[in-house]
Amino acid sequence: MKKSNSLSRVSDTSRSICVVGAGRWGKNHIKTLHELGCLAGIVEANADVRAEFQNKYPDVKTFPSIKHAISEDFDGFTVATPAETHFEIAEFIIRHKRHLLVEKPLTLKALEARRLKELAEENGVNLMVGHLLLFHPAIRKIKKLIEKGKIGKLEYIYSNRLNLGTVRTEDNILWSFAPHDISVFQFIIGSLPVEVISRGGVFLQPHNHDSSMTVLTYPNNIVGHIFVSWLHPFKEHRMVVIGSKGMFSYEDSSDDKNILFYEKGIDWIQGEPIKRDGPTENIPYDRAMPLTEELKYFVEHTNGEPIGIADAQNGVEVLEILEKASESLLTGGSQKSGIRDFLRIIQPK
Repeated sequence: MKKSNSLSRVSDTSRSICVVGAGRWGKNHIKTLHELGCLAGIVEANADVRAEFQNKYPDVKTFPSIKHAISEDFDGFTVATPAETHFEIAEFIIRHKRHLLVEKPLTLKALEARRLKELAEENGVNLMVGHLLLFHPAIRKIKKLIEKGKIGKLEYIYSNRLNLGTVRTEDNILWSFAPHDISVFQFIIGSLPVEVISRGGVFLQPHNHDSSMTVLTYPNNIVGHIFVSWLHPFKEHRMVVIGSKGMFSYEDSSDDKNILFYEKGIDWIQGEPIKRDGPTENIPYDRAMPLTEELKYFVEHTNGEPIGIADAQNGVEVLEILEKASESLLTGGSQKSGIRDFLRIIQPK
């Protein structure tokens, strides 16, 4: 399948964006925003790294801290610093009434995330979270087909995010890998889970889980499973979506990255469960780069139009679910939403 031109510039290249943090992922923000024609500033504490980018992009302003950059007339900021710094940096930017995108996780606590969401609303700015998979063309295609009824009633989703490494010392496998899949489940299902159960194993470092299986039960009898591990012999990033009329499979770690639709399932005929084994269909989709799509979307919303994807509420919900999963993982219990939480889930926003 021919790839689309994911490097096409945004419709308004007059928008100016400053990237905070030029580390491993921040470098990708810098490169992509430059290709989009919107890179205007870089904040980086390391003087050598700052000099490197100043030499590479001589027309882009560089700063040693966000406090030096905030006085410039940038339309928005992206924050790609260590997660423990997100709250302080985001709060500072929001109080100066600038739109911003913060890499996942939005903060390390749901309470702080809720505070940032409230603060953004009070100051009239857009707060977006870097849940990259919500801009993955395959995920968006699957969601659209589910909404059109391609697989009938949504029943079950499972996601495997497995690899050998990279082992983290600052967080466990749940916080390192699972936010991607939780954000996708929220995107597709559109409700908070009513129960979260998580179990895992500790092998390499005391008190730091290396693998976990999380079961999420949603309203309308929808169930999700998330299996994550950095102690796996091969890389696998696979999502399977089961419905009453068919099934989707997508493996991002495969070479072809195809979306497959299986016309398979179980039909009840005269009281007996009969296997339905229809054909397999390869679903075409646009092969644009997710980071490019995400940053284009953010840039286009620095005009103040409301964020509809990966917004602050999405960031809050992912952290709320992570906290429930963490508590379950550490205590061996299950975390159920209270009646007030359930009413909030089923009531329209």
